[in-house]
Amino acid sequence: MLKEVENWLSTRSWSVTDRPLHRLMAAKRLTGSTVSVVLPALNEEETVGEIVAIIRHDLMQQVPLVDEIVVVDSGSTDRTSAVAAAAGARVVHRDDILPRIPAVPGKGEVLWRSLLVTSGDIVCFIDADLKEFSSDFVSGIVGPLLTDPGVDLVKAMYDRPLGGATGQGGRVTELMARPLLNMHWPQLAGFVQPLGGEYAARRSLLEQLPFPVGYGVELGMLVDALHLVGLDALAQVDVGVRKHRHQDGQALGRMAAAIYRTAQLRLARGHLIRPALTQFERGRDGFQPRTYSVDTEERPPMADISEYQRRRAA
Repeated sequence: MLKEVENWLSTRSWSVTDRPLHRLMAAKRLTGSTVSVVLPALNEEETVGEIVAIIRHDLMQQVPLVDEIVVVDSGSTDRTSAVAAAAGARVVHRDDILPRIPAVPGKGEVLWRSLLVTSGDIVCFIDADLKEFSSDFVSGIVGPLLTDPGVDLVKAMYDRPLGGATGQGGRVTELMARPLLNMHWPQLAGFVQPLGGEYAARRSLLEQLPFPVGYGVELGMLVDALHLVGLDALAQVDVGVRKHRHQDGQALGRMAAAIYRTAQLRLARGHLIRPALTQFERGRDGFQPRTYSVDTEERPPMADISEYQRRRAA
């Protein structure tokens, strides 16, 4: 590990307990900062309501840390939107945001569009499939952005149990993302959960970043933020344990392919192809190939979008 990363781990890795809520509220009042929480959601009716309700109770009603909760529904066929709205979130449908640009499937697409329908100076992203959710996930990663003006992006770190085994989750992280980062961007080797879906950033940073439309968004954002603001502006906070619905092996393969391609684009821009991933499923006549396109499209920095420019000016 680079000496720079060792120093970073000692100065930019914290615990949620390092910043109690009363300190965060004092910093919020002092800076006048506003906080938006965004949940990208696709068929998450079983979990999204509880997450919204906990954030609303703990961080809006008990203490006014969060100013708005927005659930961006990316085409759910279940009751995700109704459940989220009943719990107190403002629900916006992906296709209703920036209709001039047709939406494509993908998590990064939803996060990018969310910048147009939120107003917070700090934007906090929380996955909508978390179980046994704690509002520490929000206060923990928002905290450094309120108290430390030199910090621009904060990732959550946590244990990820899988089948009862502590720390066995995050398979794509260990098999794909961590090797890529250690080999090509060793300054980012200190991130415990580089692909985690819980992170917060200043709007002033997010609006300058391109957004891969698919599962590569977290890795792409880390790499691009490193180049734009430097390692010392990035941080991570330990928020405990993350429990969520786990994907099967083939879904993880598609995620890994998208993440690899995101890294590849950043290593060799200009050598662009339309990649695909072929996987196999056993059928009545033996193994059958299934070929999937790999997410490679990226959205430009939101600051370049005319609708966003007009909204900010207003």
